[in-house]
Amino acid sequence: MAAPPAPSRLRALAARALPYAPALAASGALGALCIRAILAQAGSPALPLDDAFIHMQYARRLAEGGFFSFVAGDGYSSGATSLLWPVLLAPFHALGLRDLSLVYAVWALGLVFHAALAVETARLARPLAGPAAAAGAGAMCAGFAAFAWFAWSGMETVAFAWILTRTARLAAALCEPAPPEPATDSAAPALPPGAPALPPTAPIARSLALCGFVAPLLRPEGALASLLAAIALALSASRAVPPAPLAAPPLSAPSPSRSDALWHSARSARSAGRLLALAPLLGPLVVPALNQLLAGHPTSSTTSVKWLIGNPNYDGPTLRAALLDNVRLLVTDVIDGGQWTAVFLPEGSAAVIALGAVALAVAAHRRGRPAHAAIVGALALGALLPCTYLSFLWNRVRYVWPFAPAWIVMAACLARELGDAAQRLRPSLHYVTPLLAGAFAGALAARLPWAIGDLANSARAIDRQQVWLGRWAARHLPEDARIGVNDTGALAYFSGRRTFDVVGLTTEGEARYWVAGAGSRFEHYEKLPPERRPTHFIVYPHWMACPPVLGRALVDATVEDQAILGGTTMIAYEARWDLLGSGALPVRSVPGERILDELDVSDLESEAAHAYALDPLADQRNLAIALAAPESSAPGELDPTRTELADGGRYHRTADRFVVHLAAPPAEARLVLRVASDDGAELAVSVAGEAIGTVDVPRGRWVERALPLPAARLSTPAPIAITLRRGAGFHAFHYWITGR
Repeated sequence: MAAPPAPSRLRALAARALPYAPALAASGALGALCIRAILAQAGSPALPLDDAFIHMQYARRLAEGGFFSFVAGDGYSSGATSLLWPVLLAPFHALGLRDLSLVYAVWALGLVFHAALAVETARLARPLAGPAAAAGAGAMCAGFAAFAWFAWSGMETVAFAWILTRTARLAAALCEPAPPEPATDSAAPALPPGAPALPPTAPIARSLALCGFVAPLLRPEGALASLLAAIALALSASRAVPPAPLAAPPLSAPSPSRSDALWHSARSARSAGRLLALAPLLGPLVVPALNQLLAGHPTSSTTSVKWLIGNPNYDGPTLRAALLDNVRLLVTDVIDGGQWTAVFLPEGSAAVIALGAVALAVAAHRRGRPAHAAIVGALALGALLPCTYLSFLWNRVRYVWPFAPAWIVMAACLARELGDAAQRLRPSLHYVTPLLAGAFAGALAARLPWAIGDLANSARAIDRQQVWLGRWAARHLPEDARIGVNDTGALAYFSGRRTFDVVGLTTEGEARYWVAGAGSRFEHYEKLPPERRPTHFIVYPHWMACPPVLGRALVDATVEDQAILGGTTMIAYEARWDLLGSGALPVRSVPGERILDELDVSDLESEAAHAYALDPLADQRNLAIALAAPESSAPGELDPTRTELADGGRYHRTADRFVVHLAAPPAEARLVLRVASDDGAELAVSVAGEAIGTVDVPRGRWVERALPLPAARLSTPAPIAITLRRGAGFHAFHYWITGR
């Protein structure tokens, strides 16, 4: 009998698209509500996070021919957290969408990925929870307020959640394929008795390899998807291969040539599968390789700023404590609908997730799907990855939500297992599973009005502050202005001016100094070439925390009744650089005496050169100040022109230890200390273990004090220690070795 005609390509495409129709309809309706709320509050297209404009700025630069340069003329920037999201946006800019019109393209992408995520979540849940609960999982996903918020936020969050979920679904399908459909083609070749069927999973494997490769290009946490994909592909490739053909095959076996062909075909498939398993592992290497090639370092600036692991201000015990605190916050607040996530999750959600984890294990046992359950569990545990960040609470906890589909699958399993238990007690209770799944979906959807209101309010706040200031800069600042910013997205996108990111996310080389603290940034600015320094700043003053460089205030944008901004008021300043270097020398000098060595506290390079010892969390006590010239007890002449000095310093010290390097032993030498204390202090000074005297530091003022040093003890390197003898602590700014 002839085989039935193959369906047309159009019909096949329609069949594949059909499952997305309900999800697209639901997402479209939800998107209409979100967009209407934003337009009602902001009056024009708007986005609730400044980070979304960072993506749009990178997209514009890509469309203009600048490969991940954030502003024209600055070269490559490693600050693009998502490599692919700007790539997806760039064609829309190239096609003519400019300014706020590009927001419509961002919203369209959000709608597509929101619908696709609901479909993938339902498909991931189906083998474990069955069709009714899986449909409920899709509904939970569609009605989850966090996904609605971020789908129309302009961020890559929902797209990343989709590719994580799709990778998990494909990996599970490859490890535990669905039972094969009965064969309908009588011409299909038979295999030897006992020989395993050659896997009909090549399309799944290729799709899985692609997803595993792409996931870390959307966000670095996508390395989890790469690992899951590689493991699934490797396990699939390692399935048993038919044994080598016997020299004299049994009469019942196929001919040797046929057996040889099958065996070699299986071996070839296995080799190809092993090679394919390597493809996902290449994905996490792409961004580090680009950074190394184009920026000279493998880590991104975002990693330097936000990742706890590797942060120089955290030693082992401090790092462990911070990680445990983040995990505790995740479990007791974030996934429980606490203060940080009440806008998205019902209170008590953690209990449902915990019970869902138990139901996941039960479902895996009952339906013989251990690999499915393990992959869902791994995806759920992926929420621990953001706990390695300095904080994962930024931007409405956006780093956690991509792993939430696994929680939804667990809730679907819980609905199924409770429904099955009820049906075992009374067969007529077949409606319990869909009822519970619907109840979970309804509980999540009940947060939608609140979340949509917050989305619109946040978009209005960004529009009234960062967007407004960006447009103000475009109108009032010179075209060659360079603006120092702490929120860099909208200011760069709308001003059209070069920006200097003080946080270091989009300006190469600045992240190290931001992480170290304000004092180190000030000392770093002293060394910057004048052409690299900002001409203006548009910042939150408390974030900038570097008043010596903030000049005349030009304009401010104040937005109240909001909870998304980094501060109520953002201010535009003229940059002030006249105080740079003002604290480089002691205020008194002796004719004929010169500086033999100096430790400029807070200057990272000077501290490293002098082996200056820091305490954990030193960044939190690293400040830059500008004050009247300190009173000095050092001998010499006072420079009357130095009435105001600026310097970076480490606060609340109990001991300072460092080494000095002298070219030759001096005939005579002196240690000059610029220090301060809130409540007064007495400091003991020693050189190479020998006490040389004490210094009295008055309350509330910075002062300069001098002590003679024993020249004979100043071998190179000479260790110097300043220890607290009386008082709660002292603030250290500068140490000089002067002499002849």
